[in-house]
Amino acid sequence: MVEDELALFDKSINEFWNKFKSTVSDTSCQMVGLRETYKDSIKAFAEICRQNKLIQEKKENLLKLIAEVKDKKQEVEALTANIQDLKEEYARKKETISTANKANEERLKRLQKSADLYKDRLGLEIRKIYGDKLQFIFTDIDPKHPDRPFMFSLCLNEARDYEVSDCAPRLECLAEFQEKVRQTNNFSAFLANVRKAFTALVYN
Repeated sequence: MVEDELALFDKSINEFWNKFKSTVSDTSCQMVGLRETYKDSIKAFAEICRQNKLIQEKKENLLKLIAEVKDKKQEVEALTANIQDLKEEYARKKETISTANKANEERLKRLQKSADLYKDRLGLEIRKIYGDKLQFIFTDIDPKHPDRPFMFSLCLNEARDYEVSDCAPRLECLAEFQEKVRQTNNFSAFLANVRKAFTALVYN
């Protein structure tokens, strides 16, 4: 009887031991599986963090590029506006120059007409010479020598007044004529008086 009970007890112990080993083995396998899953989860989380960091960097770079593009766009708009202003200013200046050129052409035509008139009627030729002077040459004064020149030079002094020099033949009344033309600014009368004075020299 005792042997049977011992055998039964031994059998129960073995069964318990086998169940315990089986349970421990299953638990160990589960722990290993959980540990591997945990490791995989950590790796996946680290990868997600890395991807998020890359995405953030790309986002920041994209925002910088957008800001730069906006700045460039504003610069281009400013340059375009400046170019347009310059074009308009150039057009205005071109128009002003064109108007001035036309006025100068008309003035030159009138001056040339006056010079031709002086030459034909008064035998007067006007030349520009050194020192920014104008030389006035009268002819047709001396009946015996129609080509004989009677001349003087004229310039503007620092005070912007008429100043006469280099008169040949010399006229005593030239200083008086000079003062009078400074006061009246009547240049035609001045030329007429000078010619009369040259004519008086011939006939005296």
